[in-house]
Parts: sequence; C-alpha cells; structure tokens
Amino acid sequence: MRLVVTPKASRNRVEGVRREADGGAVLRVQVTAPPEDGKANAAVVKLLAKTWHLPKGAFSVRVGAAARRKVLFIEGDADDLARRIRKWVEDDHE
Repeated sequence: MRLVVTPKASRNRVEGVRREADGGAVLRVQVTAPPEDGKANAAVVKLLAKTWHLPKGAFSVRVGAAARRKVLFIEGDADDLARRIRKWVEDDHE
C-alpha cells in the first residue's frame, strides 16, 4: 500500500485515498509524532492497526522509512485485508 504521511500534524487521522498525477492511489495519513527515530512510522502503524482492527505486527514499512512517501506491507489474507479496507473507504472516507 502506498502512503503519504504528514508528521507533526495537529491530530492522528487517516485522511483517505487520493489519486496521484500518475493515476495511482495513495492513502494520506496524518500523525502527531515527529519524523525522528521511527516515531512517525510507529504512529502510522498504530493508527492503521486500530483503524482496520489488525495487529500492529502485520504492518511493515518496505520503502521510504525516512520519507513522507512510503510503501507499507500488510501481512494477512489478501481478501480479508481488501474487504476491511474497502469497507473503511465506503463507510467513512469516500
């Protein structure tokens, strides 16, 4: 999953999915944690795990650990993950 993270935001929040200029989709996430020593990454994982009711251990940053643009890997059943994310998008964030 592609993310754009805003650290040091006023609150923790998953903004939603946005289309990029290249036609791809990214999930925009804001966290209050600073972008130092992995604090923002840990806050992103904690927020997404809570939002989608998944264990924090299911998430890992694969690309962009020190950048605002990241690629996050979510371990688990692909159909279940897709269902959870699709439900979240449809319920709250279209």
